[in-house]
Amino acid sequence: MKLSRSVVILAAVAFAFSLAGPLAAQEKAQEAAKEKAGNPMVLMKTNMGNITIELFEKEAPITVKNFLNYADKKFYDGTTFHRIVPNFVIQGGGFDKDMMKKATLPAIKNEATNGLKNLKGTLSMARTSDINSATSQFFINLKDNAALDQRDVTSAGYGYAVFGKVVQGMDVVEKIAAMKTGEKAGMKDVPLKPVIIESVNRSGAAIDEPKAK
Repeated sequence: MKLSRSVVILAAVAFAFSLAGPLAAQEKAQEAAKEKAGNPMVLMKTNMGNITIELFEKEAPITVKNFLNYADKKFYDGTTFHRIVPNFVIQGGGFDKDMMKKATLPAIKNEATNGLKNLKGTLSMARTSDINSATSQFFINLKDNAALDQRDVTSAGYGYAVFGKVVQGMDVVEKIAAMKTGEKAGMKDVPLKPVIIESVNRSGAAIDEPKAK
């Protein structure tokens, strides 16, 4: 018995709808599981101690993806905190211990308009005067730095994108901040003894509430 074309089409549509329900439910379950898991966490090991960082994936998706991409490629392993300014920031993620700058991936969009503030312990992307020039370098705020927050859309007022926060190891950050600095390779505020980032890896952990302020 031959089925008419219209019957075949109706059967195909009915089959598609029968799949749509379970697939939609599966997608919702996956989203719920992801939300329950919390923000991505990374463990940054340095020669002065370990720093655990929570990444704000929802608020800064482009920046977090960029940071994790560098981490997964082991780009940060062997880089340094090359700039230390007491009571301001410690900056790293771009130079090795000999102050040789590493080649980076293309710059990313500045997400400073995400509403997050440059509070003590937060991580932000370093950049030049070009708003969208951030690549691999980041800094950790040593105090509440409101002057670095987004104020307007000009180059001077656009701000620096916050994308994470230290949740454990702020004592290590403070220890790094207390290092003596000088001039090296034509750059100021360089620690006299290299502060080496030995590795940056996803920790596989998540938290429900921030553990540090």
